[in-house]
This record gives sequence, C-alpha cells and structure tokens, in this order.
Amino acid sequence: MQLAIAASSLLIPKLLGWRREVARLEPLTARVFWTYSGYILAMNVSLGLLSVLMPQRLAEQTPLAIAITSFIALYWLSRLVIQFAVFDRVEIGNALHFRIARLLYITGFASLGAVYSLTAIRGLA
Repeated sequence: MQLAIAASSLLIPKLLGWRREVARLEPLTARVFWTYSGYILAMNVSLGLLSVLMPQRLAEQTPLAIAITSFIALYWLSRLVIQFAVFDRVEIGNALHFRIARLLYITGFASLGAVYSLTAIRGLA
C-alpha cells in the first residue's frame, strides 16, 4: 500500500498543476518545495520497500522493530490527521476521480496507521 501511495503521488503534480503554481514562487521557495516533495516520495518508497523486503524483521519483538513500526505508525497517522486538518479545508474539485482518490488515500493512511500501530503494540507484548 505504501508503494501504491508513492506511485500514485507521481500523478499529483500534473493533476494539480504544480509546475504552473510553483513557477510563481520565489526561486528558493520553489526549490524548498521540490526538495520536500522529493523527501516525502523517498520516505514513502523507503518505508514501502522496508515493509516488502523485511516483513518478518518488522514483526519481531525487538526494540528496533518496535521503534521502526512505531515510527511508521506515527508517520501515517500524522498524515491522516493532516488530511482532515489541512487538506480537507481546501477544495480541489468535486470530480469523481478526486473523490475516489481522497477516499483511497484516507483508507490507505488509516489502514497503514492501524497495521503498524498493532504491530508495534504486539511487539511490546
């Protein structure tokens, strides 16, 4: 799911016209924006690859596994909070594809937050 979120996020700049919007920013601000966007994409890909390549290690009851799964849970739960606190206050359109994408993203963020929270809690048991 994390890799699907990362892959789908590659469509967002075109769908939301980022090049046009970012072109209006000061050069430094534009560079910071693209840098942050790249970091978020790299984080999503990294967490997805970690989860696909080492699921057994993440499920272990070790301090490192608990710390990593707790971090991943907080990462996705924070993104879920940001969705409702920030993004849902901005209207991007009522087109069907935007409504479907919103539902899929919210479901993904909540599911990932829940799975990694439960994995971290299980590691503590």
